[in-house]
Amino acid sequence: MDLRCALEELNQRLAHQGTRLRLEQRGQRLNLRGPLPDRHDPGDSRIQRISLGLSADRQGLVEAEQTLLIVQRQLDRGQFRWDDWRSSSVEGSSRRPAGDAIEDFERAFFADPRRRRSPAGSRTTWTSAYRPYLRRLLPLCGDGGITAQRLTETLSSYGDGSRSRQQCATALAALAAHLMIDLPQDWRQEAAGYGLHQARFRRLPTDAQILEGVLRIPNPRWRLAYGLMATYGLRNHEVFFSDLSPLAEGGDQVIRVLPTTKTGEHQVWPFQPDWVERFGLRQLGDTSDALPAICTDLRRTTLQQVGRRVSEQFRRYQLPITPYDLRHAWAVRTIHIGLPDTVAARMMGHSVAIHTRTYHHWITRRDQQQAVDAALARQHA
Repeated sequence: MDLRCALEELNQRLAHQGTRLRLEQRGQRLNLRGPLPDRHDPGDSRIQRISLGLSADRQGLVEAEQTLLIVQRQLDRGQFRWDDWRSSSVEGSSRRPAGDAIEDFERAFFADPRRRRSPAGSRTTWTSAYRPYLRRLLPLCGDGGITAQRLTETLSSYGDGSRSRQQCATALAALAAHLMIDLPQDWRQEAAGYGLHQARFRRLPTDAQILEGVLRIPNPRWRLAYGLMATYGLRNHEVFFSDLSPLAEGGDQVIRVLPTTKTGEHQVWPFQPDWVERFGLRQLGDTSDALPAICTDLRRTTLQQVGRRVSEQFRRYQLPITPYDLRHAWAVRTIHIGLPDTVAARMMGHSVAIHTRTYHHWITRRDQQQAVDAALARQHA
């Protein structure tokens, strides 16, 4: 029996015994995971990990099970103390050389079963959303290990309110969770930055400006790419990784973003629907060869490189609209027409939390307007 099967069998036995703690493999190490007292509020509990410092092999699994039973007894007797486990979780991780710790984190990142479903998307995510911020952390650590202070210093090196700061916070928080490092309580507030700022959302193009923008593009292939992004709110690379057959005559116009993309498969409806005809998108239902000739072989390129080609082309044509302006404008359009946030978020391929945070201004205005309309309706009833 291989380790994965043995681990699954052990966790099933623990569940049958009523134990909520579990053992898991992260990279080449074994961790304990389950509801544990909050480090800052012992009266509360939440799902947390203890890095056991044990190798992911059969002998390590035996020792890990014994450790889990000790932790469970401490919990049952109200005797659990984080200080008792601090040495294994901190010394085994954050006090290792920073380079070694990051390499271990990278192995765990790609070993995650969820990542294996979309290898190309995972490579792109690591390259663009993790590696740049870990590289900035590395020189701050010098010859020492990774600490909460070094993580905070890295985060602070990015401008307040910037998208890079928010992405850095996400990457470093994932690293901290892997290394069992406590982050400051105000980490989320310090990480603020994702979404549209006051100056940015005032500059979002109107529908009329979007329709005018396509006239600046001399190449018919790039006009189609622009039209797809405007009509469906696609990410740059998703233009080239979507099933466009529903655009054919008689199709329902609901395109399917393929599972090889950054956030996996999802379906998208057109807003505005008449833009399918306006931008001449019907022809893409018969052949995607009408789009720009870009290498999409993920053995030779990445999603990030494909997306960069789109941005470069927008700049080359000196468009006053960026690719993500088209995406944000699509999202705002769905808010104005009353599409539920959960549905819009699913179509955009991101979480409801990110959707709400990014488009907070418009969602708040919509919800307040609906409340005002309902109150006025009751007054005149």
